Amino acid sequence: MGVIKTALEIAMEKTESVKSDKPGIDQFEVKKRGKKLANAFLDGDADITAELKKASAQDKENLKQGIFDVLITQVALPPPDSDGKRIEKLGEGLAAVINNNQFNEMYKQLTALFTQYLQEMAQCDKMLRQQYAPKLRQKEEELSRRMGREVRVDPLQDPEFVSFYNQNLNALKANYEAVVEQAREQVKLMFQS
Repeated sequence: MGVIKTALEIAMEKTESVKSDKPGIDQFEVKKRGKKLANAFLDGDADITAELKKASAQDKENLKQGIFDVLITQVALPPPDSDGKRIEKLGEGLAAVINNNQFNEMYKQLTALFTQYLQEMAQCDKMLRQQYAPKLRQKEEELSRRMGREVRVDPLQDPEFVSFYNQNLNALKANYEAVVEQAREQVKLMFQS
């Protein structure tokens, strides 16, 4: 008669040949620490340069990779209400992990592009609102006649304006996103070299 085995004994037999990858796990943990560090840096709660100096030689590259993985995702068109501080902070963080003299010049150009984008977005917003104003006044007058009192309509509450607005701003945004994607690829190449 055979021996009856417990579930634990069966599981141990099946996993006997599985070996842990201690160096791989350590690298993963260091990259994870780098990602947390990058997020804390962007929030103003950490110093990447100081942390990199403290890191051991074997951990430094994985720490840099984790930091870079987070920061590169932040290279994107800024929201309209951006004050530019986060863009500067992002450039500072990337410069700390990229050992390439050309990076600072390239990032200055990218920052100028972001500034130009924000200005063009503001101008486009103003122009679109002015262009649509007569049609909006006409709608307000019609609603005022129907309701018997004065009615004001927020342009962003009008579906026709929102469609017109988004179509124009998305076209402008698409032009800039192509340039930002090229810059992101260039930054990745600088990091890898």
